[in-house]
Amino acid sequence: MEDATATEIKPETRTPDTTETLPVLADFLNHPAPAGRDVPGLDISGLDRFINRELSWLGFNWRVMSEAENPKVPLLERVRFLAISGANLDEFYTVRVAGLRAMVRQGSQSTSIDGLSPNSQLQKIESEARRLMARQQAAWKEIQNLLRAEGIEILGPSDLRKVDMEGLETYFFEQVFPILTPLAVDPAHPFPFIPSGGFAMALKLRRDSTGRDLDALLPVPAQVERFISLPDGPRGQVRLLPLEGLLEVFVDRLFPGYSMLGSCAFRVLRDSDLEVEEEAEDLVREFETALKRRRRGDVMRLKMTADAPDDLSQLVVSSLGVAQDEVVEIPGIIGIANLSALCRIDRPDLLWKPFTPRVPERVQDFEGDIFAAIQQKDMLLHHPYETFDTVVQFLQQAARDPNVVAIKQTLYRTSRDSPIVAALCEAAEDGKSVTALVELKARFDEAANIRQSRRLERAGVQVVYGFVDWKTHAKISTVVRREGNELVTYSHFGTGNYHPGTANIYTDLSLFTCDKAMGIDATRVFNYVTGYVKPENLEALAISPHMIKPRILESLKEEIAHAKAGRPAQVWVKVNAITEPEVIDALYEASQAGVKIDMVVRGICSLRAGVKGLSENIRVKSIIGRFLEHSRIACFGNGHGLPSPEARVYISSADWMERNLNRRIETLVEITNPTVHAQILDQIMAANMHDIAQSWVAQPDGSFARDTGNTDPNPFSCHSFFMENPSLSGRGRVGAQDVHDLISGRKRVGDMTSG
Repeated sequence: MEDATATEIKPETRTPDTTETLPVLADFLNHPAPAGRDVPGLDISGLDRFINRELSWLGFNWRVMSEAENPKVPLLERVRFLAISGANLDEFYTVRVAGLRAMVRQGSQSTSIDGLSPNSQLQKIESEARRLMARQQAAWKEIQNLLRAEGIEILGPSDLRKVDMEGLETYFFEQVFPILTPLAVDPAHPFPFIPSGGFAMALKLRRDSTGRDLDALLPVPAQVERFISLPDGPRGQVRLLPLEGLLEVFVDRLFPGYSMLGSCAFRVLRDSDLEVEEEAEDLVREFETALKRRRRGDVMRLKMTADAPDDLSQLVVSSLGVAQDEVVEIPGIIGIANLSALCRIDRPDLLWKPFTPRVPERVQDFEGDIFAAIQQKDMLLHHPYETFDTVVQFLQQAARDPNVVAIKQTLYRTSRDSPIVAALCEAAEDGKSVTALVELKARFDEAANIRQSRRLERAGVQVVYGFVDWKTHAKISTVVRREGNELVTYSHFGTGNYHPGTANIYTDLSLFTCDKAMGIDATRVFNYVTGYVKPENLEALAISPHMIKPRILESLKEEIAHAKAGRPAQVWVKVNAITEPEVIDALYEASQAGVKIDMVVRGICSLRAGVKGLSENIRVKSIIGRFLEHSRIACFGNGHGLPSPEARVYISSADWMERNLNRRIETLVEITNPTVHAQILDQIMAANMHDIAQSWVAQPDGSFARDTGNTDPNPFSCHSFFMENPSLSGRGRVGAQDVHDLISGRKRVGDMTSG
């Protein structure tokens, strides 16, 4: 790769996610798996049975980007999908590609799950990423035309009118000029440091009086808006000017007496991985130092406008110490991720219809007393369809309840002004015993978590940071309440983060219970992380890195035994990613024994589905739509098939990846309450299996395809189903009679509130 030269990104038509000529049946609920197919040249007995993690992730980002091309998606939401694909790719380079390049520098010969060396992976990634970036630019060009047809225009300097210039000059001097620092670049003024994600313009100028040339740089602070609003057009058009266009127009105000000979915009991405000394005496200080090092990491990618003058581009490349193969010339907009700013345009007709999450009726039945609602029976909330505010209120009520004596809470990711952190502080200041386990290693949230930990400590919260080499990714809250002569533990187990913002778009599960065994197990998990006391004899939970993978493998062996005995054998799984080789091989073994396995895997999938002789009984789909699939669920038929009241059902914080199962503190919670059990099987998993509208089905060659066998003009969407239908366990006095049952196709009959 070191001998490669910078190449320009050019639009092309290829997509790695193919549309098969054969029907692709996305409705796993009502259609059996098709016959397994051969893949020419595939050695199913060797490492070919696995799919490369990095290339699988790129395939996922292709699916995200494809939603930007989907005419069924509202136009500004298409812009959002395009921006997400850009942000995803940026993070991929600063973390995953950075790690591979570090391995190459160190001479590492470690191979990936599919047998590729780090250098081979980098070559394949580079080729695929450049194709993806080309499609992003082509999609943006198409979207611009569609926006223009809707009265939203993205302009360049040559499109500006005299009336525009008058208003822009005022805006420039009042809102932009005070923030900018124009810099000459010469022996007396070395090229400045540009942080990761930094956007800047390089300029070639000539002094009018002497004819001398000057190289200059204009770093653009992130605080400056990327798009500037202009006066409406004659037909009421919304008109916007990109920031680089504004700077180009007013460069003479920044460099008076100079004429511009040429310019280019560029953006830098740096290595964002953290290195922390395992023997650090003060973990917080070590992370603060590591965060400063991250800011100055090696450049992973330099994106530059394609028409940059050669001498100017060489100045930037050489000054940043970038290899030519790390330079990408972009013929369109630099910083696809910044397009998300356009979604703030006041055009609700170009966005998803507003959706207000439901408040569980059972909580309303008890006039907002969440403890009383939990006492009645276990309650499962399905976010974002049911409000995350209930989780916040659970902790706020605990903070203000005089009968609550102790609160324990894990914090992996949370918001800057977190109401959960505020509730924990309030409880501690009220004299309650409060323990917060703050994970400092939550990627890109390390600095925020350090700030939150300082705030918690000032309030009197006992803050702990868990293990140095294992992340604590489990999502647990416990509230101990004195009720008469007893102490009752109320527990919350989540599949997502304690972050009210992401809870509006991530699909996750929140289980509330006052089950005694679950409370004791949750307390044992906290004691493990705070005091290294490894829990034994857990009744209701399994934790990684010790128990979850063995539980998965054992459950698959049990399904194999059922299949060999002629009993129904079936598995449903929903995760964000699957890469753990031992688990994948166990799934292959189960498939070959006749176990029917259906999986919803949103992102990375190193498992090959539907391959003859290997995995003909395994189907995988990826659901990409309005909400980000994030919940983790595993269901085993237990000799009765699926769905069944006798099935074993689990929710988890863990994906089926090496890191989650082998190097993290995670939880796996078995669901025993009949109503919650039915809610997960008959509603949540059934709807995911039934989805057609947003599903991409994995093909034996590793690609994903839309369903070409569907003829319904309004195919079933699980997201629409969840927005329109109430959940079983939160129905309260109304009961479950009006809850739609996907299995029978009818509304449920009878009341399950006693379950």
